[in-house]
Amino acid sequence: MLIRSVEKFLRQHKMPATKFGRLAIQDPRFVLDLRMGREPRDRTEQRIRGFMAGFEAARTVTPAAQETAYVA
Repeated sequence: MLIRSVEKFLRQHKMPATKFGRLAIQDPRFVLDLRMGREPRDRTEQRIRGFMAGFEAARTVTPAAQETAYVA
């Protein structure tokens, strides 16, 4: 269920719901709407899950990996 994943993400990253909605799909009310029963379309759900995965991946990059990424 998407709302559970989103709520877990918000707790882990200490991110306000409105910020999450703005960053993920440019809708600050998105999480509130989910909490009130909104059922997003499949494509929207894929975008949200992709945003969360990308955010996680970006946060796990170590500083050493960042330095080597810029050396070309």
